[in-house]
Amino acid sequence: MNTEERLIQVVLPGKVEPEGLEIHHGAVPVAGPGQVVIRMEATGISFAEQQMRRGRYYDQPAFPFVPGYDLVGTVTGTGAGVDPALTGTRVAALLKIGGWASHVRVDAADVVPVPEGISAAEAETLVVNGVTAWQMLHRKARVRAGGTILVHGANGGVGSVLVQLARAAGIQVIGTASARHHDTLRAQDVTPVDYRTEDVAARVRELAPTGVDAVFDHVGGRGIVDSWRLLAPGGTLVSYGTASTRDDEGSKQWPVLKLLARVWLWNALPNRRHAYFFNVWAGRALSKTRFRTRLRTDLTQVFTALQRGDVTASIAAQLPLTRASEALRLAESGTVAGKVVLNP
Repeated sequence: MNTEERLIQVVLPGKVEPEGLEIHHGAVPVAGPGQVVIRMEATGISFAEQQMRRGRYYDQPAFPFVPGYDLVGTVTGTGAGVDPALTGTRVAALLKIGGWASHVRVDAADVVPVPEGISAAEAETLVVNGVTAWQMLHRKARVRAGGTILVHGANGGVGSVLVQLARAAGIQVIGTASARHHDTLRAQDVTPVDYRTEDVAARVRELAPTGVDAVFDHVGGRGIVDSWRLLAPGGTLVSYGTASTRDDEGSKQWPVLKLLARVWLWNALPNRRHAYFFNVWAGRALSKTRFRTRLRTDLTQVFTALQRGDVTASIAAQLPLTRASEALRLAESGTVAGKVVLNP
């Protein structure tokens, strides 16, 4: 490792505006037993970090901390018990926090190799978004070819990947989005519905009179009831967020707890429909080995889909890590399509 390198981290000191992010400098970490050090090449801004800034992410740590849900970079150091041949390998890692840094130390078992031919920025757009989309579609909903699904926020980070994976699997897609994204969705053979000007539930019933096979809902709130009612017999609701409460005050856990209660109640009813609250971290506490195996398997599938052209990497902008405040402001503006990526 170059001894002249210095650690750069973006720190979230508390509930601040984007301009309140702090840049800290320090020594590059050293890999301990079973660990690797990754020199970051790309990390990103997702809805999670936007909520963490507001203190609204339901299981975020206490301030201050370094945000950054995922990253892609090159292994520069390995600890005891780790194959030294990993050095120089480009890898991806799902972290939840800590990714907004020039160098990150992680367990070697948590890294996933990035295939040759995929750039760091391309890969970064598909780590948390791609794994979330893949697991919800193929591990939870398990919709077969010829089925029909409703994707709320079909132009969003997770939604856009989910739409593409579904179409590649031969699944018909209805997607909600504002009107300016409709042409893009139609080009992907998705039927768009404008959630701002249309009665979404009524329109979906016109398009799928017997109901849809799955609904993917990141909005939560009162609209989750409509999502449940739009299911066909045997259908599956996958809820994976509470975006409707973004600007609420009060407990950040309460919206999630209410949602979990609804899911439990619906599953207890004598019907053939199913509901899940999806959390990409679910199961890690019970079995790290199983979690890591699934992560590696599923992220590899997403990278393969990118190589085949089944999905595309949508990059809205790339900015240096030291301009994280500007990048976060851009990501929150709602004016860009794709992921805002931070580079060293």
